[in-house]
Amino acid sequence: MSSNPTPGFYRQELNKTIWEVPQRYQTLTPVGSGAYGSVCSSYDSDTGLRVAVKKLSRPFQSIIHAKRTYRELRLLKHMKHENVIGLLDVFTPAESFEEFYDVYLVTHLMGADLNNIVKCQKLTDDHVQFLIYQILRGLKILDFGLARHTDEEMTGYVATRWYRAPEIMLNWMHYNQTVDIWSVGCIMAELLTGRTLFPGTDHINQLQQIMRLTGTPPSYLINRMPSHEARNYIQSLPYMPKMNFEDVFLGANPQAVDLLEKMLVLDTDRRITAAEALAHAYFAQYHDPDDEPVAEPYDQSFESRELDIEEWKSEYAKCVFQYYIFCPTTARIYS
Repeated sequence: MSSNPTPGFYRQELNKTIWEVPQRYQTLTPVGSGAYGSVCSSYDSDTGLRVAVKKLSRPFQSIIHAKRTYRELRLLKHMKHENVIGLLDVFTPAESFEEFYDVYLVTHLMGADLNNIVKCQKLTDDHVQFLIYQILRGLKILDFGLARHTDEEMTGYVATRWYRAPEIMLNWMHYNQTVDIWSVGCIMAELLTGRTLFPGTDHINQLQQIMRLTGTPPSYLINRMPSHEARNYIQSLPYMPKMNFEDVFLGANPQAVDLLEKMLVLDTDRRITAAEALAHAYFAQYHDPDDEPVAEPYDQSFESRELDIEEWKSEYAKCVFQYYIFCPTTARIYS
C-alpha cells in the first residue's frame, strides 16, 4: 500500500481494517463482517442513496479464493431482479495490476434483515405470506443451475447450520437447487412460530432434531447416499416416525402447514421447487406467473478452467472493466 491514498480516494480505519474508497462514498459505518469480508453502510454523494460497501477479505490469497472472488462478481453482474441484491459498483484503489490486492463491491443497503423483523414484532400470516413469496420469487430466478460444479468446494458450510439442508450435512454431493427450499422452509417455520425450528448444537444434534420432525429416511433414500459413513450413521439411528405437521405448527394457516410439509422433505427429488412453491395456494393473492421471471442463460463455463492466481486476477480485472459502472482506476489496472 502506498503512503498516500489513490487520487480521488480516501482512507479510513474501521475495526482494525483499512478502507480505501472513492470520495463519493461518505460516512462509512460498519454493519457486519464474516469469513469473506466486511460490510459498511455509506452515503453515495453521487446518487444520494444509502449503499452497502463490501470489502472482500483476502480475495486473491489462494486459487480457491481468487476463483470464488471472480464467481461472486460474475453472479452479481448476472442477477437483475427486484428480489435479489443488485450490484451498483465495483472498484479497487489499485493503480497497477501489481498493486491489485483489494476489491470492493457496492450494493443496495437493506433497511433491516429478517432477524430484525422477527425480534421487533409478532408477524401475522399475511406478513409471512408476503415475505416468503418474495424470497421464493428471488429463488426462482436463481434456478439456472448451481453456481459451481458439485465436485468442487462442496463442504458442509454452504449454509448456516440451523437452516442447512440435511443432504449437505450428510455429504450428499449431488444435491440440487431444492437445497435452498429446505432453508426457506426453516425460515418460514421460524416466522410463523417465532422460534428456530432446528437449533442444533452440532451436526449430529442438528440431524437428530430434523429427523424427529421428518422421521428417519426410508431405505431407498439411505441406499442413494454416496457416503458410506452417512449410510452407517443413519442406519444406526432408532426408527423415528414422521410427526404430524398440524400438531407441530398448531394454529397456523393450514395452507402454510401444507407448504411447509412439501418444503421440509428429506428426498430432494420430492421436495417442492421454487416455481411449484410460488404456485401453491398459500400465495394465491400474490402469485402471477407473468411477473415471476426465470433467469437469463448464465455462462458458467469458467468453472472448469484451471487458472493460477494471477490469471484469475486478470479475469477479474477484465470483468470489472466490462462492467457498465466502473472506477477509472480499475480500468487503468487492466489496461
